[in-house]
Amino acid sequence: MRHDTIPTRRATAVPSDLVTGADLLAGRLAAAGATHAFGIPGGEVLALVDALERAGIRFLLAKHENAAGFMAEGLWHATGALPVLVATLGPGVANAVNVVANAQQDRVPLIFITGCVDQALAESYTHQVFDHQAVLRPLVKASFRAAPGTEDHVVEKAIAIATRGRPGPVHIDLPISVAEARTARRTPPAMPMSPQSAPADLAFARELIASARTPLVIAGLDLVNQGGATALDRFLAQTGAPLLTTYKAKGLVPESDPRVIGGIGLSPKADAIVHPLIAAADLIVLAGYDPIEMRQGWRNPWPADKRVIDIVAEPVQHGMHASSVLLEGDVGVILTRLAEGFWSNNTWPDREPAAIRRSFRAAFAAAPAWGPHAVFETLREAAPAGTVATADSGAHRILLSQAWACDGPRGLLQSTGLCTMGCALPLAIGAALGSGRPTLCFVGDAGLEMVLGELATLRDLRLPIVIAVLVDESLGLIALKQRQLGLRRAGVDFGATDFAAVARAMGGHGVDLDDRRSLKREAQAAFQREGFTLLACHIDAESYEGAF
Repeated sequence: MRHDTIPTRRATAVPSDLVTGADLLAGRLAAAGATHAFGIPGGEVLALVDALERAGIRFLLAKHENAAGFMAEGLWHATGALPVLVATLGPGVANAVNVVANAQQDRVPLIFITGCVDQALAESYTHQVFDHQAVLRPLVKASFRAAPGTEDHVVEKAIAIATRGRPGPVHIDLPISVAEARTARRTPPAMPMSPQSAPADLAFARELIASARTPLVIAGLDLVNQGGATALDRFLAQTGAPLLTTYKAKGLVPESDPRVIGGIGLSPKADAIVHPLIAAADLIVLAGYDPIEMRQGWRNPWPADKRVIDIVAEPVQHGMHASSVLLEGDVGVILTRLAEGFWSNNTWPDREPAAIRRSFRAAFAAAPAWGPHAVFETLREAAPAGTVATADSGAHRILLSQAWACDGPRGLLQSTGLCTMGCALPLAIGAALGSGRPTLCFVGDAGLEMVLGELATLRDLRLPIVIAVLVDESLGLIALKQRQLGLRRAGVDFGATDFAAVARAMGGHGVDLDDRRSLKREAQAAFQREGFTLLACHIDAESYEGAF
């Protein structure tokens, strides 16, 4: 347990001309746009939690630190607010390791603040004490230990590093004595704005665009994080290129737009459909494409001599593909400057992109029979315009990412780098908390069982989230892989949980479903309900065979 830690000193009033170290840190977080912090308090972070509240940053209690981190991420996606996770020492830090790894791989600027004992005490006091920084350094862009007089400087550096280039997590270890110590108020300097950057010499890349007759754009995560949707739309209009997106980049251009072929990432079926387009392209423009989202089939997806312009927020030596030119900076700014003065001169033969788009949509269209396809299609029709959806990891996520049409960026939130389970519900909580938009969570039964306690968080926050649980009593994706490899079925089956009853016990509405008509009726009611609704959709795991 994390609550049997060493006692902290009794809090006393701080004179108005003095503040605590925690106040300095909280003040800088608030100035940088933090509106909420998520976590579970322990004795070592009580001064920080108090300071956050005084700074106007609302501290929200979760049932597990891992879920708290995903709530912070969901809020960031919805509002742009700096995501903040707070954990006490020892087990609190250990519980958060997964979501910190996710923030690294899914490019989230998570500020992770941990409480710790003073260094002198740590030399002789061992209860719950381990080296937080040693554990976290492989997973974060930087790790700092605050010292007296450095509190605001440390958080300034943390924010700058977390948000610069390709976003990622930064850790701050905050000793009790530093958090509680009184110091004079300091007027912090204004945080400098990072200028939008682009390489000075774009001549070679512009030559490639000017000579291209069958250009293709693949857009990815960097463009989403830099808010480059408008620049992408303009680039497509000026070059006439069709668009593929990674799963995270779905909706940068509404998927109803005929220029959008579809999303790619984990589906072999989708790959087989779009690879002829890639082969036929005489120029590929990678617009913020981050291959961390892609399966192994996307290693070297084109020959080394293919003309490729790779535009990235920050270069990574990933070895996944070759390019003719690498451009680093603000992806949207670079796209705008590359396309200046150009208008479409492409000569794609026989309307090939349009034909591939039709094949792509037909491949993932829902059949009349009940199954995951029917669940997704019915809920897509029932969901109000502007609905934010979240997806947990598993077979359902791959199919959903191919079939679910997004009408704007960040319309389908998921873990595409780490691909961790247990993320969809807390992502939905954070997104609903910040956006006020209808929010729909897709999760498998195994994934939901990892985070059932967060239904209580959902109840306490009174958020009207609709949760669609794909109930098949198995780890469907792993079972599918076992069959494909000719292996015995082992470790993938489990008993049935009455999720509808659990939802009702947790203060929500729950219902079991196994047909389209009932699902449509219940979904329409769910989006009108004040509290949360759990739709337990019972399907056959075999429905995923050949689906993606």
